[in-house]
Amino acid sequence: MNPVNGTFTPLPGAAPLPGMVLTQARMESRLLLRNGEQLLIAVVIPVLVLVGLVGAADSLGLDYEHPVVDVVTPGVLALAVLSTSFTSLAIATGFERRYGVLKRLGTSPLPRGGLLAGKILALLLVELLQVVVIGGVGLLLGWSPSPGASGVGGAVLAITLGTAAFASIGLLVAGTLRAEATLALANLVYLLLLAGGAVVLPATAYGGFGDVAAWLPSGALGEAMREAFLDGTVAWRDLAVLLAYAVVGSTLAARSFRWE
Repeated sequence: MNPVNGTFTPLPGAAPLPGMVLTQARMESRLLLRNGEQLLIAVVIPVLVLVGLVGAADSLGLDYEHPVVDVVTPGVLALAVLSTSFTSLAIATGFERRYGVLKRLGTSPLPRGGLLAGKILALLLVELLQVVVIGGVGLLLGWSPSPGASGVGGAVLAITLGTAAFASIGLLVAGTLRAEATLALANLVYLLLLAGGAVVLPATAYGGFGDVAAWLPSGALGEAMREAFLDGTVAWRDLAVLLAYAVVGSTLAARSFRWE
């Protein structure tokens, strides 16, 4: 404001990049949580899997060195990361691309790198909510984690690298396929990894295939989470696997992603 004549002087220019990224992240988070289908995948299904496996442990023949709830809860937390950072992100981005939303956002003052950063930050915010909800349900079912400082650090690293790995794969799918194909493929991969990807149950539960499943991003994330909460250790091998998927997925997504 001009103190002499009381008029306002225009100050053109974009807002600071961190502010734009945070605003985008808040909007992405609200859109995700308002979508009933995405909320079902992100929260409701993981909670149902947790309650179902713990309740039917005897019928399913689940018998481990640790209590079943202590084994399953970290795996369900890993499933929640998979559901949000891969399935939800791929589907939402695919339809944003189809309807021209990404094209318009790409021409806004927010750089395209800032747009992707906002999406990733939104994923982490939603995953924090998932950890609170699923962890709370696990505690009600008798979960008694004792990870210690090393285990907490291992869990944080696992969630961060798991998010990076699955988000890069999700963006790769959403940026190259049509929206309908992305929807079908994302849901199919989610179901396949839920059933046989060693994410909820340990790799040892799958017999000989467990050796293969442990090298999948789902298996690496699940094993890293279980080591963190059961043994209080950092699963460096599994974290290295997740890092490799993140690097390769990000490289391929950057080269092939189409904004329209």
